[in-house]
Amino acid sequence: MGLWAFFLVVTTLFETTKSYLLKNAHIKFVGNNNSEKASIASSSIIINATITALFIGFLFLFSGQLSFWLGAGNELDQMLKWYIPAMVFLVLFSHLEAVSQSHLDFKGVFAGYFVRQILFFTIVLIYAVFKIPFSLIQLVIFQSVCTVIGTLVIFLFSKKYLLYVFKPSMKWIKKLLGFGGYIFGSGIATNIFANLDQLMIAKFTSSKAMVANYNAAIRISALVDIPSYSAAEILLPKVSQVDITEGFEKVKYLYERMVGVLLCFTVPVALIIFFFPHFVIKVIAGSQYEESSFILQMYMISALIKPIQNQAANILLYIGKARLCFLLNLIFLGVNFGLNCFFLIKLGAYGAAVGSVIACALATIAWSIVLHKNINVKYFNIAKYAAETYKTIFAKVFLIMKLKQPKTVV
Repeated sequence: MGLWAFFLVVTTLFETTKSYLLKNAHIKFVGNNNSEKASIASSSIIINATITALFIGFLFLFSGQLSFWLGAGNELDQMLKWYIPAMVFLVLFSHLEAVSQSHLDFKGVFAGYFVRQILFFTIVLIYAVFKIPFSLIQLVIFQSVCTVIGTLVIFLFSKKYLLYVFKPSMKWIKKLLGFGGYIFGSGIATNIFANLDQLMIAKFTSSKAMVANYNAAIRISALVDIPSYSAAEILLPKVSQVDITEGFEKVKYLYERMVGVLLCFTVPVALIIFFFPHFVIKVIAGSQYEESSFILQMYMISALIKPIQNQAANILLYIGKARLCFLLNLIFLGVNFGLNCFFLIKLGAYGAAVGSVIACALATIAWSIVLHKNINVKYFNIAKYAAETYKTIFAKVFLIMKLKQPKTVV
């Protein structure tokens, strides 16, 4: 599990960081330049393929040293190289994802990810049920095959939006990189921030078991973060269609409303997991990961405030504050590193979780202040929208229960 966690950290950094650079820029510019869709899409896929080629080159040259630095032996090196076919197909997968989302069509994206993940899960389940032994190399090969199939599925859903015209232009390459450059840096900083505790535990303690505990807690906490990331996928195309020359009122409303709705779902779940971490760990991950209960509790504290920070970063990018967004991410990456070092020395292996939570809280306060100054966000409005959402949910539930009650015949 420790080796698999290392593999996921590296591949996730690649996939999500590339998404920060390209998908956001693609969606933003297509939303405002419908007449130049072909040039934007063509330029985007050239950048996409170039980044992938550079990363593959990096793996061939340095994955052995990376594997050695993390104390993972030769196996992580081999795993990363076997993942290269998946990286090649992810060029098309991520491009089709951006094209679909720029048209506010999420069916194809859902289908591609669903098939890709459910096939992988099914393969692992079959091996587990029939107790067939398999290696981590085989697991990576299965993941590559599932990525290929997922790409074919998203293509079937997205092909109606493709123009089948290839005319990249240096103008749009520069614009995409100009807008995406700071986002790319922000993406790297954000993803390192999210995985810094695992990386530091790997380096400072040389314990793959503790890395596995952190990874188990992170994967469970990711379930709580799903609404926040899903909302961002909807919010970005909507904000890109807003004419900000008319003012930020519509952007402000979208942010306040979205965060209010998100908190309705994330807060109750985070509190339940916080108070019953042992039960949740045992059911989802297994009793062998009970040591990760405290780590999970720390992550649930972060989950209570993450929607505020996550959506704030996206809004800043779309109102032209990409440089500010990058600087904030970079500053708090440094803060996170410093706090993790301090608490690792003071508290041992669990110190990284404590440091990450404090860094997340400080970052959320900073993002909130910046957003208030830029678009005058009122956090009272977020509470109001959250209350309205609860009221709507309870009214719907009450109505359904009332309709299901048997009618009394007099």
